[in-house]
Amino acid sequence: MVSSLDGIIAKNDNSISWFETTHNYEKGFDGPDPEEFLKTIDCYVMGANTYEHALELSKSYGWAYGDKPTIVLTNQNLPKDRPNIEFYSGDLNILVNTRLKPNYKNVWIAGGAKLTKDLIRQKLADEIRVSILPIILGEGLLFFDNVGQEQILQLKETTAYKNGMVELCYEINK
Repeated sequence: MVSSLDGIIAKNDNSISWFETTHNYEKGFDGPDPEEFLKTIDCYVMGANTYEHALELSKSYGWAYGDKPTIVLTNQNLPKDRPNIEFYSGDLNILVNTRLKPNYKNVWIAGGAKLTKDLIRQKLADEIRVSILPIILGEGLLFFDNVGQEQILQLKETTAYKNGMVELCYEINK
C-alpha cells in the first residue's frame, strides 16, 4: 500500500497527484524497477472500491494490473472488460485457503483499507508492505483505521529511496 506519513491511502476526492514527489534524499536508493517488481506478483486481490477506482484511472493511465489474475471482492454487479478479472463474494477464509494459497505464491492485495483490515483480523495475511511518501495529507481514508485488535509485527526490510519514499515490510506474527 502507498500511504502518506499520516497513514492516509486516498484523498477524499480519490486524486493521486500526491503520489508524485520531487524530494531528493541523497542517501537513498534509486526506485525499484516497476516492471521487474510486477513480474513477481502472481495474482491481485482488491475490493470493489479499489477496482472501480482502478477502472477510472485506466482510462488515463492504462490498466495497472496487466494480464495477471485479478480477484475483486464484491457483492455488486460491476463491469468486467478483461478476461482475467473474477468477482468473488464469499468467505475470505475459503478464498485464501482453497483458491489463493494452493495456486499462487505471491498474492498482492492491491488496495482496500477494509479488505486489508479483514485479512489482518482473520489472520489471513502474511506480511504488510507499505510505502510511505514524504507528505502529510491531513484528511482522507486511513490505511489502519480501527483494526480492532493488537497485532505484533516483525520488521523484515526497510528501504529509503532517493525520491524520499520509505518502504517498510513487516511479517505478521500469527
